[in-house]
Amino acid sequence: MRRRSLPTITEAAEILARKRSRPPPQGLPPAGRSLNRTLKELDERFGKGPGALQARWKEVVGPDIARRTEPVKLTKPRGGGPAALEIRVAGPAAALIQHQAPEIVARVNLFLGAGAVDKLRIVQGPLRGLVSAARALPRKSPPLDAAAEAELQKGLAQAPEGPLRNALLKLGRGVMRDRPKS
Repeated sequence: MRRRSLPTITEAAEILARKRSRPPPQGLPPAGRSLNRTLKELDERFGKGPGALQARWKEVVGPDIARRTEPVKLTKPRGGGPAALEIRVAGPAAALIQHQAPEIVARVNLFLGAGAVDKLRIVQGPLRGLVSAARALPRKSPPLDAAAEAELQKGLAQAPEGPLRNALLKLGRGVMRDRPKS
């Protein structure tokens, strides 16, 4: 067997310039590109969740209803089919929202897709967004000074004790508070 001689440095450089033994390293593809297909499949399978609905709730149902309600969760039945939307309603507005339920379901189906929701479950409770609205309420007025309170008590001295006198006291305090000082 004949021994082969090794190429010189210049010959090796020429060989490597013509043909590379390994392909050049390429960067990894962006993660969004490979996840995009998976996310589309999951979105088609499970649909948009309550997070997307919460973000656009005011646009979906309108400002009047959105002020009194907030979406809590979508509950899909085990056998498949349309989901039930649970919304939280602030206090006595539940009766009003109950009457508007078909309209709300129709609007939600426009957003989520036809037949996504078939019924509305209403739960009464405080809304998360109402905390800041409660702070915006006017504060309680300060009490009357001692002289004004004595004048009011003197004026109501002849009134009998009971709810009528209490109502007159409350009314008198409100009127005397709003009266300009002279």
